Amino acid sequence: QPQLVESGGGLVQPGGSLTLSCAASGFTLNHYTLAWFRQAPGKEREGVSSISRRGGHTVYADSVKDRFTISRDDAKNTVYLQMNDPKPEDTAVYYCAADEWNQGNGERAHMTMGAYDYWGQGTPVTVSP
Repeated sequence: QPQLVESGGGLVQPGGSLTLSCAASGFTLNHYTLAWFRQAPGKEREGVSSISRRGGHTVYADSVKDRFTISRDDAKNTVYLQMNDPKPEDTAVYYCAADEWNQGNGERAHMTMGAYDYWGQGTPVTVSP
């Protein structure tokens, strides 16, 4: 059964750093575009970042650009989100997601939520002094 499991969330101080991981089981990530989304209390889920199937393309939300970095290690079947200089407004539950690649779409990174086939259960991140 395909499954994504996030880890690494917790409490982090503003200006610190935190790395989220998302490990897949039951399927191999090298056939998938991957992304991180987040949902803050009382707000809708939003895209944070995405990485293409081969890792050559990435996209970021403007709010996290130059602070967060997405990466993938297909040998470990894992995708990461390095969060540098987090701010209180980054407080949210963070979800990873996988979108099965098809040739018609080419190599792309995207944050179109409805296109993603598999989702993790989420890991909470709190940014606070």
